[in-house]
Amino acid sequence: MYLYDSWAFVRMADARRWSSGRTVASQATSPGSIPGRRTPWGRLPSDFPFASLTGIPDGAFYGPFPSDFPFASLTGIPDGACSQTHDFLCSRTRIGIMVPLQSTAPSLGPPTVFLVLLIFAGAGFGAVGSAVARRLSNPVSKYRLLYLGALVPFALLSYGLLALLEFGGAVAAATVGTADPLGSLVADVTGLLGAGVVWLAAYAPTIRGVRAVRGIDLSTATAVVRMARYVVGVSVAVAVVMLPLRLGPGVSPLGLAGALAVLILVGVGASPWIVAAFRSTTPPSESEHDRLTTLRTRAGLDVRDTRVLDTDDEETAAVYVRGPPGYRRLFVTSTFLDRFDDGTAAALLAVQAGRVRAHLLARRAGAAVLAAAPLVAAVAGWGPRWPLLGAAVGVVLVGFWLARRGVRAADDAAAETVGSDAVADAFERYAEVHALEPSRRRVPNPLSVNVALGDRIDRLRGFQA
Repeated sequence: MYLYDSWAFVRMADARRWSSGRTVASQATSPGSIPGRRTPWGRLPSDFPFASLTGIPDGAFYGPFPSDFPFASLTGIPDGACSQTHDFLCSRTRIGIMVPLQSTAPSLGPPTVFLVLLIFAGAGFGAVGSAVARRLSNPVSKYRLLYLGALVPFALLSYGLLALLEFGGAVAAATVGTADPLGSLVADVTGLLGAGVVWLAAYAPTIRGVRAVRGIDLSTATAVVRMARYVVGVSVAVAVVMLPLRLGPGVSPLGLAGALAVLILVGVGASPWIVAAFRSTTPPSESEHDRLTTLRTRAGLDVRDTRVLDTDDEETAAVYVRGPPGYRRLFVTSTFLDRFDDGTAAALLAVQAGRVRAHLLARRAGAAVLAAAPLVAAVAGWGPRWPLLGAAVGVVLVGFWLARRGVRAADDAAAETVGSDAVADAFERYAEVHALEPSRRRVPNPLSVNVALGDRIDRLRGFQA
């Protein structure tokens, strides 16, 4: 429902009375001579009492009148004049005169039914994809491709469809209402969680296949619960970052890109605490601490502390360093400590030290931040679409190339520390533990931030020669 009446704009007579005694280059002499947006009336002075004259808050945004609105009969201003002078109403803000007072709350039924359909579609998609991946060569790597190349995009598409159906807004309207910050937060979190549920439905059928190809004892319930923790955490974090934009005058492309940049940078900087919040971690035992201290010294890796991730059931032998300079934390899995000898562990730790010195994580985050602004602007129509999309794609490709250079630089640094043969042997042992066949590519994948493991091994062997 919309209110169309003369109180919703500033009459020229009111503006002339207020500006009496001021020096103005040109003034309207009649209601029909409203100046265009390039005249002094196009943007009212910052101290113009817009709110007191109209009852509309300064800075509020209003859309234009419909074409059949009886503007002339209500205001005495000729039809069409306002459509050419959207700026004359509010100081420093382009507005029209249509004032939304209330709208019908979105219905919860249709988006809920569609969510259920997406869940079933996701489960079927995941089951079919898992069956195909199990029958291909090097199935472990094919499962990773299935996740990143098919199931995650399907979840993102589901989020877009649920947003179009106003699923989050419908849930918020049915629970807490939509007229306050809590309503906006609930709407965003619910929309993101809806897409997360679709992702979990697609992910769950793949666990059985992963368990079979890797020969591990990993229950579907355990894997889904762990993934659900990530889904909830990411949904809440994204919604909190987006909340200031929702409460402002509007979500601009620049503001959205800035929010994405803040989310990425905070995620990188706060990653030691984020990982600890969403994964079961413990301090290393005394014997593990002594062993890791010796290995870190041998690998040249300097961190503030270490945490052990419990991965006995999934048998993931991983190690990585997270955190900003001055508070870097080493995460190792329990399987890493159990399955690798000191030589292999030291070589893999040396690779992590090389990644820290090459600022690999910063390269990836920087590329994502720099690509966000033109990408969001292109999608929102804020500028020439195709040049902006081209700029975003170009930044992403350059960022991926820099990331691959960082991977090679880390391998070289590790080779200088512990020997190239030791690093190559460690990669082969890593592939063996994870039932991976080291892949090789004649031409590097321009859409990947990593270098094929087989190519890294061959490069190290050649480096030794």
